[in-house]
Amino acid sequence: MTVQSTLGRVASIDVFRALTMFLMIFVNDFWTLSGVPKALQHAGANDDFIGFSDVIFPAFLFIVGLSIPLAVTTRRKNGFSDRTILLHILQRAVALWVMGVFMVNYENLSPALMPIGKALWTCLMVVALFLIWLDFKFLGKVGTLQQRLMQLTGWLLLVGLAVIFRSGNAEAVEYFQIRWWGILGIIGWAYFFNALLYLFAGRHLFSVILVFLVFHLLHIQEFLPVGSSAYRLVVSSSNYTLVAGGMVISALLTYFKGQEKKILLSLLLIVLLVMVYGYALRPYWGGFSKIRATPSWTLVSLGWSVLSFWVLYILVDLFKWSRWARPFYIAGRYTLTCYVLPYAVYQIMVLTNTVYWPSPWSVGWLGLLKAAVFSFLILGSTALLVRFRIALKL
Repeated sequence: MTVQSTLGRVASIDVFRALTMFLMIFVNDFWTLSGVPKALQHAGANDDFIGFSDVIFPAFLFIVGLSIPLAVTTRRKNGFSDRTILLHILQRAVALWVMGVFMVNYENLSPALMPIGKALWTCLMVVALFLIWLDFKFLGKVGTLQQRLMQLTGWLLLVGLAVIFRSGNAEAVEYFQIRWWGILGIIGWAYFFNALLYLFAGRHLFSVILVFLVFHLLHIQEFLPVGSSAYRLVVSSSNYTLVAGGMVISALLTYFKGQEKKILLSLLLIVLLVMVYGYALRPYWGGFSKIRATPSWTLVSLGWSVLSFWVLYILVDLFKWSRWARPFYIAGRYTLTCYVLPYAVYQIMVLTNTVYWPSPWSVGWLGLLKAAVFSFLILGSTALLVRFRIALKL
C-alpha cells in the first residue's frame, strides 16, 4: 500500500480552500452584527452544540492536511531533497507562528498605554508581514538586495511594534508575549508536525492512517481523568487530528488514482465511520464543543469536511462544473493575503466609523448580507493587490 503516484492538481481542493477562506471571512464579521441565527454562530464554551461557524476552522485544517502529501510528493518529483523540503516546512511554520502571536497580541492591546493608537499599530503590523513574506518570485526580485532590504525592514518593524506593545492597565502593565498561538499559529503547529511525519514516515497509506490514529488517541487522553499527567501537544491534539484526517484523504486519492468509484465509496465510508464514532463519543468529555476542542466535535467536524469535499470532488473534478466557483478563486490562490487583509481593513473602518452599520443593516438576515458583501470586498481588494503584484507567499 505504498503511495507512489501523484495526482497533479486536484481542482476540488483549490475550490474547497477558496470557499472555506471566504466563509472564514464571512463568519469572522459576525462580531459587527447582532441577531445572527444561533445555528450560524459559534457555540458557547458550555454548549453541547455545533454551529455553522464551528465547522469552518476544522475545514481549513482539513484542507491543510489535504495539501501536505501532494505538496511533498510534487517537490520530491521536482528533485528537491528531503532536507530542502524540511527547511521549507520549518520556514512556513515559523512564519505562521510569528503571524499568529502578533495577531493575538493585537487583540489584547491597550491604546492608552501605547505611544501610538491601535489602528496604526495594526496597520503597521500588516505592512511588516507583507514586507517580510511578500511573494518576491511574483515580483521577480528573489535573492536580490531589494528583497533582503524589504525583509529586514519588515523584521525591524515587527521588533519595534513588539517593544512598544502594552496591554492591561496602568496598575498592571503587560508586555508583548505568547498568550496563545492564534489561529495562524495553531495552523502552523498542526502543519509542522503533520508535514514532518509525512516527510519521514508517510510514504505508505498505512503510515498516514497510523499518524491520524496516534493524534486521535493523544486527543482522547487529554480528556481522561489523569490530572496534570496528561500529555498535551501545543494547544490541542484536536488540530493535529484534523490535519492528519486531511492527509488520509489525500493519500487515498493518490492510492486509488483513476479508480473513481473506489475513491467515492472510500470517502463515504470514512464520513460514516467518523460521524457515527463522533456521535458515539458525544456523551463523554463535554459533548460537542469547539472552544474546548472535544473529541466528538473534532470527529463530526472532520466528517462534515470529508462530506463537503466529496460533493466538490464530484462537481469539480468529475463533472468539471467549476464556473460557479470563479468568484471565490482568488481566496483559494491567495488565501493568506485574504486572511491578513481584514486586520487592517477593520481598523480603517473603526477610524472612519463604518465598522458598525446602522440598523437594520447590521441585524439578522440583512446583517448577514452585509457580512457577505464585506467578504466579497475583501476578495476584490485581494484581487486588486494581486494586480499590483502584492501578495503574501510562504
